[in-house]
Amino acid sequence: MSDISKSGRPFSNLPFSGLTAIVTGGASGIGLATATLLASRGAQVAVLDLRIGGLPDALQGFECDITDRPSVVRAVDAVAEQFGGVDILVNNAGIGSVGTVEENDDEEWARVLNVNVIGMARVSAAAMPHLRRSSHAAIVNLCSIAATSGLPQRAVYGASKAAVYGLTIAMATDHVREGIRVNCVNPGTVHTPFVDKNLAKFADPVAELAALNARQPTGRMVTPEEVASAIAYLASPDSGSTTGTALAVDGGMHTLRVRAE
Repeated sequence: MSDISKSGRPFSNLPFSGLTAIVTGGASGIGLATATLLASRGAQVAVLDLRIGGLPDALQGFECDITDRPSVVRAVDAVAEQFGGVDILVNNAGIGSVGTVEENDDEEWARVLNVNVIGMARVSAAAMPHLRRSSHAAIVNLCSIAATSGLPQRAVYGASKAAVYGLTIAMATDHVREGIRVNCVNPGTVHTPFVDKNLAKFADPVAELAALNARQPTGRMVTPEEVASAIAYLASPDSGSTTGTALAVDGGMHTLRVRAE
């Protein structure tokens, strides 16, 4: 078997060696799992988050508010200056929302879309000049099963993630000839502090937790580490021919229809 991957780089236990990755919202949950995994595989990893205290030594934190364009530009440029460029962007930062269209007011719509969609666009725009100078440029957006499946009481969140999917394929189209690949990962329900915070809003959090586990055909929620592995694949030089793709990590929720036990 050849020891050269289709990307032209040697296969390695450190496939991200020499590459710099930015992970937004990387101080907890999926973002932290992703940042830690990329660092373990050789990347220099910059975490952009509102609060960066307590990060592992392998990660470098940069304070950033993705709802504020000057904050985003300062943080991304600081990463590029410190590490000599940017090769990978993982747009992970996002917020949740519970409720139907009747239960969410204009302020809630604006809050969620500003973070989940416009925030992603802000960071991507700031990173583009640096990514163009990379010989391996990849963006991975955190989307959701909510983009393609109707989930109860997730009107605002589902709309925001459907927009993320549309943004992903639009960016992939716009930048493919510049050598910048853009893909997204569509997790099912991932058991993170983000989910636990939303569970607390329900009248019966225990029953809601059981329902979240049950709606995945595998019978359990997805782990942050499983999502991180999918992100790492799409960001890797070994996926050099993959762009404009949505990779589901949802326990079969989108496609499987199993009989009730």
